[in-house]
Amino acid sequence: MTSPNPETDRTVLRVTGADAGDFLQNLVTNDVGRLDRGPVYAALLTPQGKLIADFIMVAEGDAILIDVATIWAKGLLQRLTMYRLRAAVQIDETDLQVRRGTGEAPEGAVADPRHPALGWRLYGAEGGDDGTDWDAVRVQAGVPASGIELGPESYILEVGFERLNGVDFRKGCYVGQEIAARMKHKTELRKGLRVMGLDGTAPVGTEILRDGKPVGTLFTQSGDKALAYVRFDRLGDGMVAGSAKVIDRG
Repeated sequence: MTSPNPETDRTVLRVTGADAGDFLQNLVTNDVGRLDRGPVYAALLTPQGKLIADFIMVAEGDAILIDVATIWAKGLLQRLTMYRLRAAVQIDETDLQVRRGTGEAPEGAVADPRHPALGWRLYGAEGGDDGTDWDAVRVQAGVPASGIELGPESYILEVGFERLNGVDFRKGCYVGQEIAARMKHKTELRKGLRVMGLDGTAPVGTEILRDGKPVGTLFTQSGDKALAYVRFDRLGDGMVAGSAKVIDRG
């Protein structure tokens, strides 16, 4: 049985109501006010600053669509519903499907806000993509995927959210904001996601070692490159992941 692909197996939630914008603005990592200029990448965090779910928000008239990996959709819906309290907000799962591609964008498509290489997205009755080698695109651009490089222990700055336009440090408070701000302004990141060179292959999740000491974890691979979550102070010559050689190319 093939495992779900979090980049293609998506669920679209719809947030409606008079308080929809303010409701999400107080919860998510990015500025909901930017939706009038296009899609916005964001995340919902725990109060401890760890990832619950990452998603793309898209304006749909007075409503806001949330395009999230299906593996995280139920948990995200439950958490948003918990936060709703007395707000004039309705959150529903829709039947909308997600199409994506890197070629000429069809009418109604919107740009993926994470990185120009990720092309366009279209919401409607049909899903699918244009046959692009998405692993190659993600690895080259250093874009993590939900449930692969991104997990419930992730801190957003360690997995590239600032570079991928997923966090706004000027928007004010949101859940987990204090931890994210502290990591931004008061600490130097010691671990994080990096594009590494690779000679060979190894299963996703293979531990990277150097001189017998753990360096990190190997994730999505494409050709001679891979995404890996690593400790920066342990990078150097002689790194391996199983039988594959791992190379730090800076």
